[in-house]
Formats: sequence, structure tokens, C-alpha cells
Amino acid sequence: METAKVKLVPLQPNDREQFILDNQWAFKYGAQEEFGMRDERCEEGEEVISRNTIEHSLDEKNAETYRIVLDGHKVGGVVLTLDKEARKGELELLFVSPECHSKGIGQAAWKAVETMHPEIQVWETITPYFEKRNIHFYVNRCGFHIVEFWNKYQHGPAVPEDIEENWSEDDEMFVFRKEI
Repeated sequence: METAKVKLVPLQPNDREQFILDNQWAFKYGAQEEFGMRDERCEEGEEVISRNTIEHSLDEKNAETYRIVLDGHKVGGVVLTLDKEARKGELELLFVSPECHSKGIGQAAWKAVETMHPEIQVWETITPYFEKRNIHFYVNRCGFHIVEFWNKYQHGPAVPEDIEENWSEDDEMFVFRKEI
């Protein structure tokens, strides 16, 4: 699928490792921009998003994973989970390489996702409360609405017990929804 110069290309098995590393770098860059080089918002060592979290998304039932390609260069990625029967989609991950930010690539990729899946009527995603760029992107560029704020008093149903007991503001997330 192509929108402008941006293409979504299915992830190839031999690109999985680099996809994970590129995703981790994009998330780390966002945290560094917001909080500086050292930040406690890491899931795994120095990573803002863990390998385990990314692999879980990649391996999810009904997952579709794409590389965002611009002029033949890999500049990001998208992971979707689709329930076509319920006409619902989850945007599990969307990242654009930091050197390619603010060029309309993410928005073009999202438009390509919607074009590829006209059967999906409701899209949802989440992002950490501190990711101002993501909040701006989802609300102002892609047409999502914030529908919930997860915090220690109110959070998603799948929160592991160890996180629930030690919930901190670092775990706070916004839930976004877009109805087509």
C-alpha cells in the first residue's frame, strides 16, 4: 500500500531483529527528548520498550507487521492486531526513525493502514502520558480521541499483579480510539 512516497511492506523474517532494534531506538529517543539521557521509564535495562513487549506484539494472534518504507529506505514500522469479525483494530506499535520525524511519514503510514483495512470501524491504541509527540500525532494528525487515562486508580484489565502493586506515574497511559 502506498500513500505519497510512503509504502507499507510486510516485515520479512530476516528483518525482525533490526525491526526490534529500530523500534527500541525510536522509543528511547522519545524518552531522551522528554527527560534527558538517563530515565527511569525503562522496561528492560536501558530500553523504554522491552524486546519482550515488541515480540509479544509481533507474535500476537491476527497481527500484521509492516515496515514503513520511504524512497526504498526503511524508516519505521507498524504492528496491527485485527479482529475483522468485530471490525476492530489495535494499533500495537507505530514508530518512525527519529531522523525522519516531522516529515509527514507517520501520518502517511497511518492513512495507508486505514486504506488497507476499510473493514475496520474502530481503531484503538495507547501511549505513555509523557509522549507529547505521540499524543499530538494521534489526536491532531490521525483523528483519534483520548477515551481513557490509565493510572494507579484506573487502568487496563491486563495489568500484571507485580505492576499493579508497584504502580507509579511512569506507568500512566492514554487510551485513544478512532471510529471510522
